[in-house]
Amino acid sequence: MTSFLLAMTFFVVVMVAVGLFCVLRGASNADRMMAVQLFGTGGIAALLLAGVANGTEGVVEVVLTLSVLAAFAAVAFVKADESGAKDDDRPEQGP
Repeated sequence: MTSFLLAMTFFVVVMVAVGLFCVLRGASNADRMMAVQLFGTGGIAALLLAGVANGTEGVVEVVLTLSVLAAFAAVAFVKADESGAKDDDRPEQGP
């Protein structure tokens, strides 16, 4: 079972790397934010699989912390993007 979990960990890391390569080629900020979310989700999955395979109990706390930080990063991105969009929609004011 341990070798299967470690193989799945490797598979998740490889798929995250392939996904990051594809998403980072995008030019928009939303594409880059998706890359960060993909990296966070894949990292959480890989840490959980490796922790279970090795019998490490403390990994769950680390994973929970990373998942909360990823959620806050997504919310911060959306808020920053909304405020940037509001600034772009304003008409130019002359003197």
